Amino acid sequence: MTQIANKKGVISVVIVEDYKLTRVGLKSTLNDYEHINVVGEAENADEGIRIIGKLHPDVVLMDLGLPGMNGLEATIKVKEQLPSTKVIILTSHERGEEVIAALGAGANAYCLKDITPETLSEVIRNVAEGACWVDPAVSDVALNFFPKPDNVSLLHSTEVQDARAQLTERELEVLKHLVKGKSNTEIAKELIVSVHTAKAHVCSILQKLCVDDRVQAAVKAIKENII
Repeated sequence: MTQIANKKGVISVVIVEDYKLTRVGLKSTLNDYEHINVVGEAENADEGIRIIGKLHPDVVLMDLGLPGMNGLEATIKVKEQLPSTKVIILTSHERGEEVIAALGAGANAYCLKDITPETLSEVIRNVAEGACWVDPAVSDVALNFFPKPDNVSLLHSTEVQDARAQLTERELEVLKHLVKGKSNTEIAKELIVSVHTAKAHVCSILQKLCVDDRVQAAVKAIKENII
C-alpha cells in the first residue's frame, strides 16, 4: 500500500517487512510522530524496491529475513537505484557478521526489533540528517567481529598504523562514537563540544580515511582495526 503525497519538511518512510502485524504496528506507531510520514509498505523485497523506486522516500525500514530476496540484497539494490535514500535495517538478527554485512551493503543504521518507538523515531530523524547508527546491543559484537590477528604482514601493519597516525586523539575518539552509530549531536554531548565542532571532526575523519560517508568510515575502522 502506498501514499503518494508527503507533508513538507516531514521524513517520508517506506516499510519493507513480511509480517503484516509488524508492518501495521510500525506504521501506526511512527505516524504518531510529527516528523515522520509512512508513505508506503511492502511485504517482500521485490515489491519494496518497486514502491521505493516510485516514491523516492527519505528513509526505508528494511527487514533482513524477507521471503525470496533478503534484506541485504534489497539494500544493495535500493542504494544502487537511489543513493540518497537512507536504509535502516530493523531486525531480530544479532550476529556480528550480519551487522557488518548490512553496513557493507550500504545500510545507514542497524536496529533490533526490541527498540523503543521513541528511540526508533530519533534514529529515523538522525539517519535522515546523515548520521549512522548501530544498536548498542550489537555494537560490541560488530567491533569484535574482526579479531586482531596474531601475525599480519608488515605492509598491512604499516597501512593500519598510517591510517591511525593521520587521526588526532580527538578524531580517534570521535571515530569510536561513529562506529557506535552516534549522531553529531550525540557526539557533541559526549565530548562536551559544539555540534559544529563535532561535525568538523567527522568531516576531517572522512577526508583522512578517504571515505565518502560515516558508514564507510565505521566499516573501515572495524575492518582495519584502526580503533
